[in-house]
Amino acid sequence: MNEKMKLLHLLRRGAKTLVQVQREKATSMLDFELKELENIFALLLLGGFVGIPSPPSPIAIELLPYLERELVVMFARTDMSVDPIGSLVGMLEID
Repeated sequence: MNEKMKLLHLLRRGAKTLVQVQREKATSMLDFELKELENIFALLLLGGFVGIPSPPSPIAIELLPYLERELVVMFARTDMSVDPIGSLVGMLEID
């Protein structure tokens, strides 16, 4: 009976660990997707700078106050374009 309890406790701990790992992976994927969507939103509004047809100017001007975070993301992307491998190694925390 005691061995069954230990095995059951071990299986529960393993299942909890597995669930936590999957949650963290899902959260990091959602965070990455959010950053990409913010980048796409900024490109849609300011696409004229890179050759993408942009929306009508009055709509873009009305949305500009909401673009503060997206502009920060775009500037971070320009830093990544200079040294993309360095940025990837930084994400992996390789020394």
